[in-house]
Amino acid sequence: MQQRYDDRPDIHLTTLPVTSAPEDHAATLQQAHAYQISSAKDETPARWFADERLLAHMPDLLCVSTSGSGYDTVDVEACTRAGVLVMNQAGANARSVAEHTLGLMLGLNKRLAESDHRLRRGGDFSREDLMGRELYSKTLGLVGIGHIGRRVAELARAFGMHVIAHDPLLDAETIGQRGARPVTLPVLLGEADIVSLHCPRQADTLDLFDAQAFAAMKPGALFITTARGGIHSEAALTAALQSGHLAGAGIDVWDVEPPPQEHPLLQMSNVMATYHTAGVTHEARRNIATWAADQLLATLDGQVPPRLLNPEAWPRYAERFQRLLGA
Repeated sequence: MQQRYDDRPDIHLTTLPVTSAPEDHAATLQQAHAYQISSAKDETPARWFADERLLAHMPDLLCVSTSGSGYDTVDVEACTRAGVLVMNQAGANARSVAEHTLGLMLGLNKRLAESDHRLRRGGDFSREDLMGRELYSKTLGLVGIGHIGRRVAELARAFGMHVIAHDPLLDAETIGQRGARPVTLPVLLGEADIVSLHCPRQADTLDLFDAQAFAAMKPGALFITTARGGIHSEAALTAALQSGHLAGAGIDVWDVEPPPQEHPLLQMSNVMATYHTAGVTHEARRNIATWAADQLLATLDGQVPPRLLNPEAWPRYAERFQRLLGA
């Protein structure tokens, strides 16, 4: 990413220490036209979130860019009111997250973590005590089939799985083109042997998977999420696993990250847990940094960013762009 900016002497890049406060960098923030921010809400102090408080320090700000597909650290509505464009890097880590999703499916179905833990602890047990299942011929239900979901569908089909999907943002033809049979959410919950979440965290998806949704899932099904914390209820998932209604869960995202060590889901042998690392690969981080730099530079050159989240901000943004940059 640095090379992208080095090739543009008209762009001045400043990195602000996350441990500092906006008040410590008043002059820099006053002049800033673009702001790059982490997508990780639990790793970014709230004082650096792109919200009304920070925008008050940045009167010349034109655009905010997140370092991933998520934008939990950005108040999109506040940015829109201020005429500030918001963009993400959706798709940059899609392959990494899709592979991680398949890894969780394989790990749960083959009981890999359980086997590893039992061997390390020692004791008497037979191989049959850890008997797993194949992915072949199982039905995978995708809740969301965007950048990541479509790649999960591709990998799942390579394992001989049947793929169904629910995505209210896409029509049936598009879902079919992306490798899945379109279904309603109730049908998906009733048919899928494995349910995998790939939808964004927003007002209409918060607590989408509550006690009622888990109860509607097929008995003995697996639940996988590499989406965002808050889309599923951790308490409801815990109850569904404790009751035996669900056979297991693979969880990469949490309400609080990392989750506390005493979290009930971390005490269960049929839960495979990771720390929001699905998209944390060398390849994905390189893609995100490169995409973010290219998109910011193009936006500052007057182009429409390809991954714009608030197009309704464009009229006011365009007026401010012309006034501030004379273009």
